[in-house]
Amino acid sequence: MGSIFTLSIVQSALELGCIYALVALALFISFSILNIADLSTDGCFTLGCAVCAMVTISGHPFLALFAAMAAGICSGFITALLQTKMGIESILAGIIVNTGLYTINIAVMGFASNVNLFKCETIFSLAKDAIGGNFYKIIVVLIIVVIVGILLSLFLNTRLGLSIRATGDNADMVRASSINPAFTITIGLCVANSLTALSGGVLAQYQKSCDINLGTGMVTIALASLIIGESLIGKGSMFRRVLGVILGSCLYRFIVAIALRLNVPAECLKLVSAIIVAVAIASPYLKKKFAFMRQRRIAIKNFKNGGNGAC
Repeated sequence: MGSIFTLSIVQSALELGCIYALVALALFISFSILNIADLSTDGCFTLGCAVCAMVTISGHPFLALFAAMAAGICSGFITALLQTKMGIESILAGIIVNTGLYTINIAVMGFASNVNLFKCETIFSLAKDAIGGNFYKIIVVLIIVVIVGILLSLFLNTRLGLSIRATGDNADMVRASSINPAFTITIGLCVANSLTALSGGVLAQYQKSCDINLGTGMVTIALASLIIGESLIGKGSMFRRVLGVILGSCLYRFIVAIALRLNVPAECLKLVSAIIVAVAIASPYLKKKFAFMRQRRIAIKNFKNGGNGAC
């Protein structure tokens, strides 16, 4: 067991877990708070990766992250526009945007299927020169995730954030309170997609490459992280829920790392992800089901014992 949890595996799982936690936080906003199934996540992740890669090649690694977030905001705005102004269901709107983003992404990459950043300065290479050692990457991603997590928690507790949360609970009530739900949905999706694109941008600089198919299956990964985090932490304050999503993402990467360590073929990782999602989603229901069956058995046993005593 000790050979499975080596320092390099733990470090890599934490680094990737923190990077993908940004996508999980995006899904936390759209799926858990707004109650919207945003299927544009895959394309938006690649969009952030592509934009960040091209701006990084131009020699602006820090500006590249903000450019990626701006591109994500545009993607979220289009998705929200299709839902709120054109009457398209959220799932269909996400599929439409995701499909269109494939062409946009490959155009951003100069109509090449992949781009490498091996000769470019990135935030990680700059951190290596400034910090040194073997933990500079995890320090960078932790700083980014901590800042995003704190800002997101504070934002969702503001008046606008509370309006977004209320929209997901009951849009009719929000409308009756003279708040435009179309506006809150648009803001929520723009924030969510900016985090998705930021995650793609950080990953591009982390692995110094960008591929057109990099975002495939990102919804599954983020959903697994989100469900695992909510199962571990449960309900509570907004900061606690955000922290749970981040921990869920790291735990998901640990599970994947263990699967790779146990020589699970790379081709089977999507199946592993699907199984993790299925188990994570079904676990709350199964817990309630087992608890009900246990109480039922106890009640039947008590009834029989009471009946025998009465006889």
